[in-house]
Amino acid sequence: MPRYLSLIRIDENNAPEGGPSPELMQRMGELIEEMTKNGVLLDTAGLTPTAQGSRVHYEGGRLSVTDGPFTETKEVIGGYAILQAKDKAEAIEWTKRFLKVHEPHWTVTCEVREIEEG
Repeated sequence: MPRYLSLIRIDENNAPEGGPSPELMQRMGELIEEMTKNGVLLDTAGLTPTAQGSRVHYEGGRLSVTDGPFTETKEVIGGYAILQAKDKAEAIEWTKRFLKVHEPHWTVTCEVREIEEG
């Protein structure tokens, strides 16, 4: 079965103070458990804030490194999930379920892309 990468994008500047609520974390944990039992979720994790990250850029034969935070960026990758699904439609359905566990004050976008094998 194909694998898919779901990149979880958030607006770091407008994320709720203190991060996810305990209720959100519980709902997310329950969904992660269900996805794992169904063999859909292969791996997932959140990422540290951009203030703790660095960007390595290559252009014109030169490398540059910029330390975060990246103020010019509105949306950043806040986490990821690697899913194994029969097709893209199924991967999208699981991603929709992930988004729906969030409270309405969250703004989250997931980009779902198939992982090319070999």
